[in-house]
Amino acid sequence: MRWFVYLFCIVAVDAQMFNSQRFLDFWTDLFRPLPRNPHEGIVPDYTPENQEEFDFIVVGAGSAGCVLANRLTEVPQWKVLLIEAGGNENFFSDIPIFAAFLSLTPMNWGYNSMPEPKACRDLRGKVCFLPRGRVLGGSSVLNFLIYQRGHPEDYNDWARMGNAGWSYDEILPYFKKSENVGIKELQNSTYHGVGGYLNIEYSPYRSPLENPFKQAGEELGYKWRDPNGEKVIGFSKPQATMRKGRRCSSSKAFLEPIRFRPNLKVTKFSTVTKILIDPLTKTAVGVEFMKRNKRIQVKARREVVLAAGAIGSAQLLMVSGVGPKDHLDELGISPTIADLPVGYNLQDHVTFSGNAFIINQTGMTMNDMSAASPFVAAAYMTGRGPLTLPGGAAGLAFVHTKHSQDVDTSRPDIELVMGAGSLAGDAIGILRSLLGITDDWYWRVYSSLPYSVRQNTFVINPVLIRPNSVGRLMLRSPNFTDHPRIHLNYFADNNDLQTMIEGVRMVQKVIGTKAFQRYGTKLHTTPFPGCESLLFDSDEYWECAIMQTSITLDHQVGTCKMAPADDPSSVVTPRLQVNGISGLRVADASIMPRIPAAHTHAAVVMIAEKASDLIKEDWGIPIDNFI
Repeated sequence: MRWFVYLFCIVAVDAQMFNSQRFLDFWTDLFRPLPRNPHEGIVPDYTPENQEEFDFIVVGAGSAGCVLANRLTEVPQWKVLLIEAGGNENFFSDIPIFAAFLSLTPMNWGYNSMPEPKACRDLRGKVCFLPRGRVLGGSSVLNFLIYQRGHPEDYNDWARMGNAGWSYDEILPYFKKSENVGIKELQNSTYHGVGGYLNIEYSPYRSPLENPFKQAGEELGYKWRDPNGEKVIGFSKPQATMRKGRRCSSSKAFLEPIRFRPNLKVTKFSTVTKILIDPLTKTAVGVEFMKRNKRIQVKARREVVLAAGAIGSAQLLMVSGVGPKDHLDELGISPTIADLPVGYNLQDHVTFSGNAFIINQTGMTMNDMSAASPFVAAAYMTGRGPLTLPGGAAGLAFVHTKHSQDVDTSRPDIELVMGAGSLAGDAIGILRSLLGITDDWYWRVYSSLPYSVRQNTFVINPVLIRPNSVGRLMLRSPNFTDHPRIHLNYFADNNDLQTMIEGVRMVQKVIGTKAFQRYGTKLHTTPFPGCESLLFDSDEYWECAIMQTSITLDHQVGTCKMAPADDPSSVVTPRLQVNGISGLRVADASIMPRIPAAHTHAAVVMIAEKASDLIKEDWGIPIDNFI
């Protein structure tokens, strides 16, 4: 019965219906979690008593929070409360290729940026959509499953900034600790781990585009390699947080196996609105949250640990009196308990979307109507088939461009992500809704293509993975329920824009290889709206097009920057303690001093693994017992 409903949802429900809250609530309840092995099942919901005490309170059950809850409850005498604003994962969230669809559900916080002068200019509302997970597992439930750590020098940069203990050699054991790599040829690698909670696998499906992509890289002089190994530059098949063809979120990996530990309590549908900080002692003593319209305060005997992400953690600190004093005074938040640069240093990866490449052979690509095939659905039920492609990604490449400011040519500044389908084949409108593409834009660009041709398209998107531009997150009001003002500041540094144009040129080189020309591969050449007056394929045209439809890769970091305590840009110390506040740490993407050239989920899990050991050390627990 569920598969009939699933097919109906894919084929018959249009994008407008997806925006119906009533439908989404019904849909979320209908596709409730389905246990598949003894380690998976629904995590029990617990509602604390007002003023109930715990040793540790972890705010946010996302990529980091699930790890923290697992590792802290390894100490049996510690009582831990994990607080999550959302509920359970569901049937659809397990399907890797449906990653884009999940951002249209209540599992997404629904953040938007402020209008950007150089990005998202032709998208709905002229703003960038910023999907963030509001569900057990957080953004590891919404992301495209890609597991990629970045370059070793990304983390050596952190150490060179004064963050002792964060060099690549020091954090590699934490990457390996969490990992259970299921790729046979990597199981004996010194860069990978076996036996951890987080499953890392290739999709069991091999896209017909994979071979030409590999061959194209070889034609251009690149090797087919492990991007999490010794060298990053090269072409590869995506490694994914996947277990037997299904999404392995942080919740599935770290939380579900320990859901019955007696010292762990998880409260769902609970939105933390404030950190309780004693203004005299400057000590975090607990948090306040709302659950079913009831206000509850809980106390922390030892620490409050924020794991609400680059947006949520920064916002919570500021509404609780920790942040830039002038900004807090402006909003009437008093007293300022710690005057810290919270919200600054916002960094993200931006990708250029909208192009489509046409091939002259059917059966090579995967677009939205293909997913409705009962044969495809049946294959997925056995853990195989194209629905297991991570977010639809069939290939990755990491390259070093001439615009890179790194003299080390082993460090990439552009990533190419090959998708098995494209925006042109988005007949239903799910991908349009995710990207913020308007129907008017879509039809102006792609209406000249017959439906059958649109279904034979795919995409290779360049991603700017070493940006220089930095943004800022600011409060809109003193209330946590009001989304903050997010200034992404994409392409403020012109070198970022020029690097992205070079990324477009790199895509053209890939498409121009014999490997792809064998299929008559060509770019659809209808110019983007707003750029029609410019010579198509000139640098000026691509500059315009990039600013029209570039979007986030959902990798926001840096708003609670880690730096030595005497650094004026520091929010947290290298031990992740909030400066000037006792009993309060941050352990998520917000602490990154500089964004790594990576899909940030892997790095966030590493941060949480290391944070757990830092906490154990500071409270006198020998960590050798747990490594």
